[in-house]
Amino acid sequence: MSDRVLFESCPLCESKEIMNTVIGDCSKHSLYSFLLSPKIQWQACNDCAHIFTEGYYTDRARKIIFGKTHDFQKVGGPIEQNRNISAKMVEKVLPFISEGAWLDIGFGNGSLLFTAQEYGFKPIGIDLRIGNVNALKSLGIDAYCEDLLSLSLPEKLSVISMADVLEHIPYPKEALLAANKLVKENGVLLVSMPNTENILWKALTDQNQNPYWGEMEHYHNFSRTRIYALLNEFGFEPVRYGISERYRICMEVVSLKRKHLT
Repeated sequence: MSDRVLFESCPLCESKEIMNTVIGDCSKHSLYSFLLSPKIQWQACNDCAHIFTEGYYTDRARKIIFGKTHDFQKVGGPIEQNRNISAKMVEKVLPFISEGAWLDIGFGNGSLLFTAQEYGFKPIGIDLRIGNVNALKSLGIDAYCEDLLSLSLPEKLSVISMADVLEHIPYPKEALLAANKLVKENGVLLVSMPNTENILWKALTDQNQNPYWGEMEHYHNFSRTRIYALLNEFGFEPVRYGISERYRICMEVVSLKRKHLT
């Protein structure tokens, strides 16, 4: 039985001009189970140059993977170290907006929301791990265990953060469309993810030490060029680029909603 539902075309531009590239090994990944294939076949789109896996995990495979949670993804820890990193993320947003509701998608350990609250924002979180959602609720923070696509909120959001989230979503365009509908005009969308478009990515790949080819929770490897184009396509204008301190070889992009999509 296959672990994945195969992409029939590029999940970003829908081109069928795709080719196989790198084969990754996820057997050493902390969430790996012998019930799943250790190999990850990566593909590249010949039309838009996006890099993605050959498919996304089936519901059966996802249940196996989500049966475990990294310690650093659990609400609360390590809280002091994460507070310093999260503060730098919040401060990248402050020149553009400084109050209102802040929704963090896939909030994990909750650090970004805790810190945004400290700066005066109203924190709201969604996560697919029910334990994390219950833990956040116990701290008096609104939290939902549901998919972004079905989320409905009574107010427009000032900020939406997708910190290392888009690469986990089989069809990122759906998530960006949902974000566009939830955030107010000139509101902020903050995204972070690995960046294939730098010399460190190439060097680590050449040395067979790039961790992202074996990252079993990721379906996409974005370049700065490709994520900028995708953000613009969904009504967001990138206004600030930065290096992420959350994970290796990652970027952070602040963009503003300039156009409402229906």
